[in-house]
Amino acid sequence: MWKEYSADYMKNNRSSSLSVRIAAFISALLLSLLCGLFYNAWKYEVERIKQEEGGWHSRIFGEFAEEDIETVKNFANVKDVAVNEKGADSAETVLDIYFDDIGSVFSDTPRIVRRTGAVPEKIVYHYELLAMYLVRDSSDQAPRLLFPMFILITLAASFSLIVIIHNSFAVSMNARIHQFGIFSSIGATPRQIRTCLLQEAAALSAVPIIVGNLSGIAGSMGLIQLSNILLESDIPGRHEAVPGYHPLVLVLTLLMSVLTLWISAWLPARKLSKLTPLEAIRDTGELQLKRRKNSPFLSMLFGVEGELAGNALKAQRKALRTASLSLISAFMAFAVMQCFFALSGISTRETYFERYQGVWDVMVTVKDTAVEAFEETDRIQGINALESAIIYQKAMAKRIITEEEMSEDMKSFGGFSLAPGNYVTRMDGGFLVDAPIIILDDNSFLAYCEQIEVTPQLGGAVVLNQIRDVTNPDFRHPDFMPYIKATGSGENAASILRQSGNEEMTAEIPVLAYTGKVPVLREEYATLNYYELVHFIPVSLWKEIKGQIGGVEEDSYIRIQGKENASLEELNRLQDEICQILSGKYTIESENRIQECETNDKQIQGMMAIYGGFCILLAIIGIGNVLESTLGFVRQRKREFARYMSIGLTPRELKKMFCTEALVVAGKPILTGLPLVILVTWYMLKASFVEMGEFMSEAPFVPILLFILAVQGSVALAYYFAWRNVRKISLAEVLKDDTMM
Repeated sequence: MWKEYSADYMKNNRSSSLSVRIAAFISALLLSLLCGLFYNAWKYEVERIKQEEGGWHSRIFGEFAEEDIETVKNFANVKDVAVNEKGADSAETVLDIYFDDIGSVFSDTPRIVRRTGAVPEKIVYHYELLAMYLVRDSSDQAPRLLFPMFILITLAASFSLIVIIHNSFAVSMNARIHQFGIFSSIGATPRQIRTCLLQEAAALSAVPIIVGNLSGIAGSMGLIQLSNILLESDIPGRHEAVPGYHPLVLVLTLLMSVLTLWISAWLPARKLSKLTPLEAIRDTGELQLKRRKNSPFLSMLFGVEGELAGNALKAQRKALRTASLSLISAFMAFAVMQCFFALSGISTRETYFERYQGVWDVMVTVKDTAVEAFEETDRIQGINALESAIIYQKAMAKRIITEEEMSEDMKSFGGFSLAPGNYVTRMDGGFLVDAPIIILDDNSFLAYCEQIEVTPQLGGAVVLNQIRDVTNPDFRHPDFMPYIKATGSGENAASILRQSGNEEMTAEIPVLAYTGKVPVLREEYATLNYYELVHFIPVSLWKEIKGQIGGVEEDSYIRIQGKENASLEELNRLQDEICQILSGKYTIESENRIQECETNDKQIQGMMAIYGGFCILLAIIGIGNVLESTLGFVRQRKREFARYMSIGLTPRELKKMFCTEALVVAGKPILTGLPLVILVTWYMLKASFVEMGEFMSEAPFVPILLFILAVQGSVALAYYFAWRNVRKISLAEVLKDDTMM
């Protein structure tokens, strides 16, 4: 009996059934997409870890004979053992162990160590890789956030979907309260009513769940391929992501989709089944309009039709609340994202093209090599395809600045009174500040002396004599002033540098000049610590004082500037030539300014695609909810429409009422979200110190407008479908139907 009733109802109420199917499809699509993206993110991280650090599970150090290695290989749970040639010094052997059952790695590895006689303290576990398989140990204190983040996102998504989809089922079920009241009065139990409603939900949701899951799988694959296209594999530290899917992920997604939809249907079914027969019979299923609440604004603009539309929207406010929140969130997220990336684009352009256009084209990091030990300086600087090349290294030192040495400009904004204690230390006789040392190759230092119009020589230092006005928060347009009084050689012709961490060790070096000009390097000075006093010295001088100063970084750097207006292809050839010269002798890393800019652009495009997809998904949820509500409430509002037509409301006026409702539903998210978007954008402008005119010239008006039009068009389409159903209403049939069957 119940199966025949459910089948007849679904056949005769296709609009209501359609809304439930849409809700089920959206739910399955979102959950499948999330699970697919998470699985591929997990798979990518596992591949990255194995490429960078190896796929071993545990590692033991010691002196092992061949028999010991065979013992390890023959251990029951060991899959493979490899001797790591690079893992230790010559006195030790390192065994990388791979297990069949990863879960027992923390219990089996100590047993292996005992059998081989190795030292238990020399066990190393591959915590990062093991954590990807949910194998953790209490000694691993590093945060592993991938799985917790996924669980949190999935739970949040499921909860949101339950709230959203619950409305679809509630609209469909509440329309039949009167019917179920009659059934209850003739003996139907609450359990039977719940079972009837849940089997209807199952029948309507089965196909959308399958289609939604398959669409989510396809969507996750497409996003992975899109990220490969946008980001490519030329980003340092990134390898190409290979899309994949596991059957267990599909099973998990199906179970989550079914559970989400079951809860969404069970809640209204449970509520409906608890109604007494009398309560249910009294409820005609008609949408109750609260006429006492007037809509003066809509009445003024659209007349009687606006008043009627306002009452209808107030009656549906709970059902449309989710749709409004989804559309507001989608609009705000999309608009803020567009504005953020527009600001990021301005900063990126300044960083890579305007700021560094004439500074560097190729940067090479020479690993674990001191600048004085670098032997290819002349060869690099002799390459015809480049304009200039500077080889340099950085070291850290300290210097005391006395009150008498401070410039009057510096004293005007308080001197060291505003300096944080971790940057400036008050001592007897003055203030101890950081004095970074930039060690230039001799040729570049001599060229720098010519740049600042100082007699070139290698026996002294050039001090960067400028400090930022710390009272001016605008980091994009800082004000600089002299740091100390000295402007050249004279009474302050020497600088006493102190070893960082051991200020008793000093080195007195001559000062050739105090200047506000810096050599053409990529380095940025005093960006975090405004009170740094930077010293530039030649490598010849560094050889004399390094034993007294120390604090030198392990790596050296090569700043290369190509020919004017060099293309990407020319820089690539220059970069390859430099790498060929150095790769056989040194361990190097290289950067290409134009390539790095393009890579950054691709990363931004990839993030925009992902965030944009999320915003579109939010909009789809909101629009889907509007469609569900409009179609679902049409049947409940049949008597309302019939009454209007019986007292003379024409089809044209009824259409006007529908258009007004659509306008309010589509316009409310925009009117509500737009002031918030403007406020957030204004805050971002203030925080980034980007000029309003500069931002307005590149503001993303077109994408935001297209998004608004798409949302409004979709809402209008939803109301159009509802209007098509309204036009089919038979006045006589509705008015004589007491039960709204």
